[in-house]
Amino acid sequence: MNDAGTERGERVPGEGRRPFEAGERVLLFDSKARRYLVTLTAGGEFHTHTGPVRHDDLIGKEEGARVRSTLGSRYVAVRPTLAEVVLKMPRGAQVIYPKDLGPILILADVFPGAKVFESGLGSGALSMALLRAGAIVTGYELRPDFAGRARANVASYLGAGALDRYHVELRDAYDGIAATGLDRAVLDLPEPWRVVKAAEEALRPGGILVSYLPTITQVATLRDALDRSAFGLAETVEILQRSWHVEGQSVRPDHRMVAHTGFLTAARLLPAG
Repeated sequence: MNDAGTERGERVPGEGRRPFEAGERVLLFDSKARRYLVTLTAGGEFHTHTGPVRHDDLIGKEEGARVRSTLGSRYVAVRPTLAEVVLKMPRGAQVIYPKDLGPILILADVFPGAKVFESGLGSGALSMALLRAGAIVTGYELRPDFAGRARANVASYLGAGALDRYHVELRDAYDGIAATGLDRAVLDLPEPWRVVKAAEEALRPGGILVSYLPTITQVATLRDALDRSAFGLAETVEILQRSWHVEGQSVRPDHRMVAHTGFLTAARLLPAG
């Protein structure tokens, strides 16, 4: 996938030793671990209260390069992880948080070459995760501005070549799914139960449906629709993330944690009978 992706103009973030290039995003962090996501441009500058940092001081340097602002503040430059891009990238809709993106990939069992239907693209966070896992994604989105932003974010992080595997249509999933023979369906919609019947026809036997929902009442409605469908083996989980403060002998849970963001429900399409 990596070699073919490179030939198609796709980026594999973090792979190999290669210098920073104009047009790619870098993450700058200072001595206080404050992080800044910057898109490099020839002749450009990144500005803070500590003075500008010249982009040309980073272009051509390798990951881990250290630079100074005009007032002497030091920054380290690295390539951002997918989680860092998702939290800092331009967006108009609420994104699915990194703590849920990983479990979605596992619950949906996404594999290279998987044909995945996605609806509710938002700013493209989930699309980026699916595409980087090697999937071929067909996405439905109602709003042209969201569709355009999702495509732009995908191209910015994964390279324009990734758009060859990202087919975005301005359509309503509640009206049906045109594609057939799909391996997976991933839904970030307020009423996914309205798509269950269409997903039965679009997915191959054994295909997996995964839904992301914010409230348990929505989950209950979805589970009722799944119980009356050809889907089985349904499960619903909630992912909580608690970080820890570790400094010398001071070891304790952080006072704040990323608690509820949404419920993940997965089910598998079973053969008829």
